[in-house]
Amino acid sequence: MIKVIEGKGQGLRVPLAYDFWIGNNVFGDNPEKRAKWLEQYPCDVDTVFLAMPGMTEGTEADPDYFWAPAGKKQDDTRGLDAKGIYAKGIYAKGIYALGIDAQCFIEDWEEAEDFYESFPDADSPAMITQKKLKGDKYLLGGWWYCFFERLWSLRGMENALTDFYLCPDEIHRFFSKLSDFYIRGMERAKKEWDVDGFFVSDDIGTQTAPFFSLEIFREFFKPYYKKLFDKAHEMGCHFWLHTCGNIELYFPDFIEIGLDVIHPIQKNTMDEKKIAKEYGGKICIWCGIDVQYLFAFGTPKEVREEVRCLMENFHRPEGRFMMTMGNGSTVDWKIENLEAMYEESMRYNDSLQKKEEV
Repeated sequence: MIKVIEGKGQGLRVPLAYDFWIGNNVFGDNPEKRAKWLEQYPCDVDTVFLAMPGMTEGTEADPDYFWAPAGKKQDDTRGLDAKGIYAKGIYAKGIYALGIDAQCFIEDWEEAEDFYESFPDADSPAMITQKKLKGDKYLLGGWWYCFFERLWSLRGMENALTDFYLCPDEIHRFFSKLSDFYIRGMERAKKEWDVDGFFVSDDIGTQTAPFFSLEIFREFFKPYYKKLFDKAHEMGCHFWLHTCGNIELYFPDFIEIGLDVIHPIQKNTMDEKKIAKEYGGKICIWCGIDVQYLFAFGTPKEVREEVRCLMENFHRPEGRFMMTMGNGSTVDWKIENLEAMYEESMRYNDSLQKKEEV
């Protein structure tokens, strides 16, 4: 895995990490059934997640471990309490909501001092809730919501999109505070679990274009991402970023500041052949198979064709390519399509091994 990520060799096959995104919901919310089904297929990545603060409530271990200013409450008319966590921890336990992008917990930055005074403690016992022994697999530690996603979850989407123009100093202050919080979490994850890499989400693209101009990205995002990437490298780790949508505009800058792995190259938002040609040898692509159509509405034949297409476009002898899903599972995914995905992936890898032997 390390050689693949760093472009030092592909090995005998393309690494596979599909089960990261396959939840219990595909198996009738039965974790035992999911685990048994996945046993028959390979997975080259193991995961462990830092528990991020809740939106408005802490935990028994730390009642003050939450983001919103004290006294703010979740909108119960839209709230959805996610009970438990998905197998493998792909969704951290906490509060999720319908329409949460329209909720606002920091209504005015001029009144945000209470928010900063009660900012959650990165040394909280509530952050490390999972026990994980280092095994033979590459161990990925992570959390959901980084900079933009954390911003809109607190300010609401409309405010978040205008803050870069109306309140630039507050964005820098907020992102700097977040950086310090995340870096301390990374230090704890490395010490507690000895992770090999860090993985975060930050959706900064839409179906057709990035959310932000290159100027906005470079002023407000690039320096703070770089802090996280540099910290990971300082600890001998890689940094992986999930970001949905068309983010091609940012590729050169991400490569410049040392991002190791990008996910997913979302289907129908970018020209994947162009991305593979221009950037395939410069950054490791954790290529995500389409999830908006293929697994729910496609056929096994279409799945096989897509797997083959992606592998043939992105595979390189020097590595920098791994396979996974484009995003998390929904209840309408067909088992026969998942079976076709694994079978075609292993068939392609078998052909690579035979070529290597020759």
